[in-house]
Amino acid sequence: VINAINEMEHPDKNIPRAIYSAVFIAVLIYVVIALGAILAIPFDEIIQSKEYALASGTENVLGHWGSDLIILGALLATSSAISGTLFGASRQIAIIASDGYFPRILATRVNKIPVIAIISMAILAFLLVLAGSLEVILEFGSITFLLVSLLMTYANYRIRDLTHSSTFVTILSFCGLLSGMTLILYYEFHNQPQQLVFIFSLYFLLTAGSWAYSKAKRAA
Repeated sequence: VINAINEMEHPDKNIPRAIYSAVFIAVLIYVVIALGAILAIPFDEIIQSKEYALASGTENVLGHWGSDLIILGALLATSSAISGTLFGASRQIAIIASDGYFPRILATRVNKIPVIAIISMAILAFLLVLAGSLEVILEFGSITFLLVSLLMTYANYRIRDLTHSSTFVTILSFCGLLSGMTLILYYEFHNQPQQLVFIFSLYFLLTAGSWAYSKAKRAA
């Protein structure tokens, strides 16, 4: 939501409303689905089916219509996640490019939409899928989201007097994000260390490339 600050009217009012509304709706949906699954699906089946427990349980209750409904919901959720990622990350790339750390062409906007950044992100994602696997991309995305959110929370804490943010909420958010970051890194380190090496290698390449580009541009 905050990535659309330059594309909305009255962001000082609409951004807080959008954030709180989105969080409330997301929590409500997750709680309702979790309660429905627990009440309708036996625990043994949940443990046995694992990732597709909801689809399996819904099929037992509603027949093939239930599993089809879950598949449709999964497709919509995946599409929404991809759209949200492209929406937010492309605008961040455009801002970074306008600051001189990425090629200026990535900051090009058509009707306020960073078209070049979106296309570049799609190509990069395609290359990452070819270089690794879908699981690696998912883990990379999860860690990156946590890392970016953690840094943004820290930055917000530093300028909390300007943003009029609640110190308690900011610190609580920082601790929660830090805990999540620690847990996912711990899991990756003990279960799939090769993925962790691949992810940190990507971070190093992106950081080094950005630093080298900005340094070369300033020298020129």
